[in-house]
Formats: sequence, structure tokens, C-alpha cells
Amino acid sequence: MKVFHDVQEWRTFRRHFGGTLGFVPTMGALHAGHLSLLDRSRKENNHTLVSIFVNPTQFDDPQDFQNYPQTLDNDLRLLHNIDYVLAPSAQQMYAQGYHYKVSEDEISKTLEGAHRPGHFDGMLTVVLKLLNLANAHKAYFGEKDFQQLQLIQGMAQEFFLHTEIVACPTQREADGLAMSSRNQRLTPEQRAQASKFPQLLKNQDAAQQLEKAGFAVDYVEEWRGRRLAAVRLGEVRLIDNIEV
Repeated sequence: MKVFHDVQEWRTFRRHFGGTLGFVPTMGALHAGHLSLLDRSRKENNHTLVSIFVNPTQFDDPQDFQNYPQTLDNDLRLLHNIDYVLAPSAQQMYAQGYHYKVSEDEISKTLEGAHRPGHFDGMLTVVLKLLNLANAHKAYFGEKDFQQLQLIQGMAQEFFLHTEIVACPTQREADGLAMSSRNQRLTPEQRAQASKFPQLLKNQDAAQQLEKAGFAVDYVEEWRGRRLAAVRLGEVRLIDNIEV
């Protein structure tokens, strides 16, 4: 495994190897869900690149950014069988500050966008940067972040990016909870309660059922054949979606 912290070093290196490249962008705190994306990339490509970058511009709450788990050393141990890792600093990714950004003015204003102003601008901006840096044949994203996936697919199409955006099924814990780096922040009691989230989401009156079960509900809405929801347990915010 070769680790790059300098984007220019990576760009120079990228020009000098052949074969197909698969790319998995992450914000670190890796779990089995991320590893499933990497496994698929390894099966479908000659080389695999993973990025680890906690992107400050997509956090609408500064405290959330401060609390987000950053576990680079442990992440690198999990990636021992991956070809390349790109782990740049914020200064590397935003050398001119956050003056240039990507905005979408329809989908991004609903659901997550309505509750997290500016989140999708930051997400789309960094994903476009990373896709350009990776110059990969395929990039892999989980369906847990369904709205994000739709926006990235739309951006890739509208900007004629040559990278294929590959959607991958949500990976879940044994009790059904969608795997997420934020799950690490749940107390044992909250973790036990969180297991009810995906089950209650299946109900037609999911919002009411979740509130009765002690969740603070941001939204439960049906969109593009899915029922999407965001809830809070204490300071931890969880999202999920199911097909309907």
C-alpha cells in the first residue's frame, strides 16, 4: 500500500500507471460498510484508491465536525490490502479557501438539505475535487446516503465526468442498523435503541412510531421509490432509507 498526503505527488504518480482504477472516497472511521465498497472495487478493477478526508465544508454544525471520529492510524491498518490511499490535509484540498463551490438548486434543498443548510454544497464540491484527483474508471458509493448518491450521479452526468458512479447496497449490522461512522458515538443504551430505527421505518406511520420510541425525528419522507428518514439520539444524527 502506498499512502499519499500530497495531492500533487498523487497526480504525478497517477499519470504513470495503467489498467483500470476503482475509487472509494471516505471520511475515515472505516467500518465493514466501507470495506464492502473496497472489496467490490478490487474485484472490478486492476487498482483501487481510497481517500480519507474529513471534509469541513459539509458540516453545518461546527460541533459535529469537532466530534467526528478521526482514526487515520487505525484506518490505514484496515487498508493493508489496498493499493493506494490519498489522505490530504484541508490546506491541500482548499488551497484558496472555500471560494469555489458546486451547488445544486433543487434536490439539495429538500430532506437532508432542508435540515443541514450548505451540507450538499460542501459534499458536492469535495466529491468533484476527489473525482478529478482520482481520475478513476469507477467510483463506489453506498445507498445509505441515498440523496447524496442521487446528487453525485446527477453531477457526474451534468459535468460529463468519465468516472462511472456505482451504487452499492447498504451494509447493516446484525440487528439491522445501517453501518455508519457515527454509530461509534452512540452510548450502549443509545446503540440498543438505534436498532429499532430500521424496523420502525418499515411502518406506514414511521414518523409517529419513531417518536413514540424516543427518537427525535427530523423527517420521514417517500422519494424516488424509497422511504428516507433522519433521526437523532442525543447528539448523534442517524439516517437510513428503505425501498417502498
